[in-house]
Amino acid sequence: MTSIALIAHGEPDFSGRVAQLRATLHGGQVTAARDQAAPDVTGAVRDILAQVAAEGDEAAARLTSKFDRANITKETLRVPAAVMQAAHSKADPELLALMRRAITNIRSYQSHILHKAPPPLVQGGRTLGVRYTPIDRVGCYVPGGKALYPSTVLMTVVPAQVAGVREIVMSSPPSGGEINPMALALAYELGITEVYRMGGAVGVAAMAYGTPSIAPVQKIVGPGNAYVAEAKRQLFGKVGIDAIAGPSEVLIVADDSANAAWVAADLLAQAEHDPGSALLVTPSRQLAEQVARELESQLAQLERAEAIAAALSRYCALIVVADLPAACALANEFATEHLQIITRDNATCLQAIRHAGAIFLGTHTPVPLGDYYAGPSHVLPTGGTAKFFGPLSCNDFLKASSLIEYDAASLKQDARDVIDFATREGLTAHANAVRIRGR
Repeated sequence: MTSIALIAHGEPDFSGRVAQLRATLHGGQVTAARDQAAPDVTGAVRDILAQVAAEGDEAAARLTSKFDRANITKETLRVPAAVMQAAHSKADPELLALMRRAITNIRSYQSHILHKAPPPLVQGGRTLGVRYTPIDRVGCYVPGGKALYPSTVLMTVVPAQVAGVREIVMSSPPSGGEINPMALALAYELGITEVYRMGGAVGVAAMAYGTPSIAPVQKIVGPGNAYVAEAKRQLFGKVGIDAIAGPSEVLIVADDSANAAWVAADLLAQAEHDPGSALLVTPSRQLAEQVARELESQLAQLERAEAIAAALSRYCALIVVADLPAACALANEFATEHLQIITRDNATCLQAIRHAGAIFLGTHTPVPLGDYYAGPSHVLPTGGTAKFFGPLSCNDFLKASSLIEYDAASLKQDARDVIDFATREGLTAHANAVRIRGR
């Protein structure tokens, strides 16, 4: 039997309970719960990074063998092309056909949103513009073990390819001795030739620092456990990163027009991540109570019922608010990775939303569409970071360079202002670099 909190507007402790729930989800306690066996993640990661930085391939092989219970040497860190080709040839043809359809969708969407430089701004003899160029070399981390998501290969590699990244490297844990065959097959399908048997902070460190056999990358993307997130945090600045991701989450804004069974199914899908947080925010207490009953009924039919039940009781809630504007306001406060809007007036609710990673509109748009198939990447901001981060996309693999060109007449026209500005800041050499051209 499952237990999910019902927090209703008008109860004396409503605000406090909502605030506590938000603090729990945003404060990293879900992440900590996932890794209770290693409470000092920060120190452990710092030590791993130091070893890889100092010893390169030897440390990467030794630590991978230790953490992933695999016999890896520095000579076997890289997956041979023949192994990838074999995984591809043995893959289920129907699976490959499915993957190709997903790849087509992802590539089409990413190409559609790719930044394109606007025409230059011409003001007399001044030409101002912007140029977008791709990052040279990118590392894509693909989780393994309990959090095995081969779809991450598609959701990180394809956007980088659309951006024009020349070298894409993949790292994934060799659980039991080899990377998941599906992940290898997808890498081969996408033309990725550089794949390494390295997991967690080890893989992140080796891609960031480089080793004698692995050239360093300029950016690392992809989700992972607490060790991956902490490694990316510590290495930010040495390399670029997409974000520091936590457990998956959804918030559903719904009114009494929503189908309770479908809403419950959506909540259960997110709780299945073990852990994953799933919140329903609705002005309808009747809907909340119907959803609670549906959760109980549907949970009994699921394979991972025990883990899902634990997530429902610890990280999930049904929140009853005064009206839809209040629901949207609360959605902005939680700023979740996934936001579903299932109401009679989705457009009005959408206008009220400012913070969300991916927004799924309407009854017929469940989150798994975005997880696997629709086109936008499923690498999304979590833990409230949607207030300042967006989804991973092709544009995250581009760098913008400003373009500035003056002719002599325009420099002469603007020189006095620039010299005045520089002089007021006490930077006389700056002023002279302009002044000398007018002599």
